[in-house]
Amino acid sequence: MGELWDESLRVAASMRELGVEPGTVVAAQLPNWRECLITHSAAWLCGAVLLPIIPIYGTHEVAYILRQSRAKLFVAEGRWRGRGVTGRFDTLDELEHLKHRVVVGGTPVPGSVAYADLAAPRTESFEPHAPGSEDERCLLVYTSGTTAAPKGVQHTHATLLRELQSAQERRGARPDAASLAAFPSGHIAGAMGILRMLTRTSLTVVMDKWDPVEAVRLIATHQIHSSAGAPIYLNGILDVADDRGVDLSCLEEYTTGAANVSPELIRRADRWGIAAFRCYGSTEHPTISSGVPEDPLDKRALTDGRLMPGTEIRLIDDDGRDVARGFDGEILTRGPELFIGYTDSELNRTSFVDGWFRTGDIGRLDADGYLCITDRKKDIIVRGGENISSKEVEDALLEHPAVAQVAAVATPDERYGERVCVFVVLRAGSDINLSEIRAHFEAQGMARQKTPERLEVVDELPRNPSGKVQKQVLRSALQAERTGRASV
Repeated sequence: MGELWDESLRVAASMRELGVEPGTVVAAQLPNWRECLITHSAAWLCGAVLLPIIPIYGTHEVAYILRQSRAKLFVAEGRWRGRGVTGRFDTLDELEHLKHRVVVGGTPVPGSVAYADLAAPRTESFEPHAPGSEDERCLLVYTSGTTAAPKGVQHTHATLLRELQSAQERRGARPDAASLAAFPSGHIAGAMGILRMLTRTSLTVVMDKWDPVEAVRLIATHQIHSSAGAPIYLNGILDVADDRGVDLSCLEEYTTGAANVSPELIRRADRWGIAAFRCYGSTEHPTISSGVPEDPLDKRALTDGRLMPGTEIRLIDDDGRDVARGFDGEILTRGPELFIGYTDSELNRTSFVDGWFRTGDIGRLDADGYLCITDRKKDIIVRGGENISSKEVEDALLEHPAVAQVAAVATPDERYGERVCVFVVLRAGSDINLSEIRAHFEAQGMARQKTPERLEVVDELPRNPSGKVQKQVLRSALQAERTGRASV
């Protein structure tokens, strides 16, 4: 940890020489490498606003985020998973506020700075920034939702520290317990995982990309006690352990969420001796509720746990009236971990009700105070823990000359929870297939996980009397097909 601290100070000093001041936005699109952790630390030592970007995002998403955030410095990997940095940097030339581009590994492109130069030994000392208030903005994370463009979620020192504190109060942590961190840094869970690691003394093993075989090896080698991830992560670990007969007795607890969690997955983990449990939160309110290993199996399998310390919720009906316990309602939250608002003031106007944040999710509280998420109002698709805006998919596909109308919805999937399905009305005399759609999304610089994986060509889309597409009809048809009751 001492080496990380020393290198973070050197990088922070270099950032300051490049003009990074308190309040400056520093963007980083990096896998969970050592340089990623140090970039996070260095930005905060400068008093900057850290902007982690999901590594799999393409040029389309990255350019929007950097433009909207007015980031001054952008750190990116030179090459990762077959992708180079040159194409991304070329698309950013028109961003006048983006003054510096830093490359981690590989050969720096013209006009960029090598990360190694930022981290080079220095003779002069560096004085870290001391926040004047715990309410200073320090983290900006972009998340997909109902709008086509990602939304900038703003957090402060106070909201992040309270998130760390409430997790410690609820679940605690053994000082000698090793953990495995696999969430990408561009997610709030990944950013919080890095911050949590920087404040702990126990061993944390970090993965730069998800590989269940490698995860199982790391768990066995380092005697990992706890981990967290989307359901696909936990399923993958159990599949590999089943196939290879690996001893997972060291893994005592697993937190899962960020997508629909099957009760059978929790029960399957329990048969392995792993106390898996669900949690519920969002980029805006990182952890709203969580189970604990000591909860009864049915509570861990069928609910999303109890509210975190200090967090409050309201459940309301469509008319804004509170519903009784045991009944479904839209979830409104407030608490010390709640973000301070979006970068878009119009979104703030529509997302809060008298200080309560509208999550867009539907849930109910049981008699014991456990929360269960039952549905969502937000028009999003959750694929392997990644939120995908249906509108963003639709807007991209409407750019294709063969497409007249489109509706994007989630189709159930055993592996990823959900995948992107598009119902398309074609223009007269036109045709389209999934290969053409993949090429179209790639040409637009969209992240691969947003590309439709199922195509249904229809004569018309179901609409209500006001003309709005009835997506629930489409979702119901897909669900019914899956259970063998009907076909699309």
